[in-house]
Amino acid sequence: MNEPLPATPSRSAMLRSLISRSALEDGAAAAVAAGGAGIADLRRDAWGHGLLDVARAVVSAGARGVRVDGEAETALLRAEGLEATCTEAPDLDPHLLYGLPDGDGALVGAPVMRVAGRVLSTKDIAAGGGVSYGYIHRAPEDSRLALVTGGYAQGVVRALGSRASVEIDGLVHPIVGRIAMDVCVVDIGAADVALGAEATYFGGRGPMRAGAAEWARITGMGVDELVAVVGQRTERSWEA
Repeated sequence: MNEPLPATPSRSAMLRSLISRSALEDGAAAAVAAGGAGIADLRRDAWGHGLLDVARAVVSAGARGVRVDGEAETALLRAEGLEATCTEAPDLDPHLLYGLPDGDGALVGAPVMRVAGRVLSTKDIAAGGGVSYGYIHRAPEDSRLALVTGGYAQGVVRALGSRASVEIDGLVHPIVGRIAMDVCVVDIGAADVALGAEATYFGGRGPMRAGAAEWARITGMGVDELVAVVGQRTERSWEA
């Protein structure tokens, strides 16, 4: 690699879940407008999106209350003046609320969560060169690789190795080789990628906005499972 790789990624280089304020507000309004008794499903830390902030958004949009995991979460929200239940069935559409793709990969709104890593280093690879553990991928031609933050410890499921993609600077590049604990390798070809460039796994407004559907297809897991796991294992922050 062109730059030394730290043994453990720094906090600023960790995989992040970026929550869009505007998409959350729009999704909450759309879910409430679509009807129902007005109970939003906020279990598992609001599907990894952040319990307190999502609760505030849906109640502000007109939801009657929220469904949470247990009494600890109920007490937390009631202390903030928000009604919560751990028994009543939720009925607001979570795909509208969180901006998630449906079974066909279609989005009905903007994704609330965007999952992004950073390029730690780049390296040229010759045709036939092996990538990552066990060399399950060998470069079919001379190319260039990027080491990107995000691995199975943060919910980038191992099954995604050599099957999923990321977006860097508006271009989609394939993940190659096995997913490691905290990083994966991306074939960037002839693209000029800077160290520290952002790599989006799914969400946002670019070509990977419905990427969670690709993850679901590859892994056999539900989109709800995937976003909940990633959202609770990554550094969460906000964007517009």
